[in-house]
Amino acid sequence: MARIKGALMTRKRRNKTLKLAKGYYGSKSKLFKTAKQAVMKSGNYAYIGRKQKKREFRQLWITRISAACKLNGMNYSTFMNGLKKAGVTLNRKMLSEIAIADPAAFTALTEQAKNALK
Repeated sequence: MARIKGALMTRKRRNKTLKLAKGYYGSKSKLFKTAKQAVMKSGNYAYIGRKQKKREFRQLWITRISAACKLNGMNYSTFMNGLKKAGVTLNRKMLSEIAIADPAAFTALTEQAKNALK
C-alpha cells in the first residue's frame, strides 16, 4: 500500500493562516512563520478586546447617566439606589439612551427615584 504524505493538509493549514494574516505589514502577511506569530498575537488581542469592550461601554453608560443626573440635582449612586427602591428595572444602556434621546422622561425617572428615597 502506498504511503500517504501530509502535503495537502500542511498546505491547507498554512494557507488558512496566511489568509488570516492578509493585510498585515511586510513579511507578516507573506511568510508563514511570521504570519503564524502575528495571527496568534492578534487573536489574543481580539480576545482581550472583546472583554474590554464590555467594560468600556458600561463605563460610557454610567458616565452619561451621571451627567444627566447632575443636571437634575442628583448624583449617580443615589439615583440608582432610588430607582431600585422604586422598583424600576431599567439597565444602564437603556437609561443612558433615555438620558440622551428624551431628557423629559429622564427627569421623570429622577423624580420617581427621589420620591422612593423619601
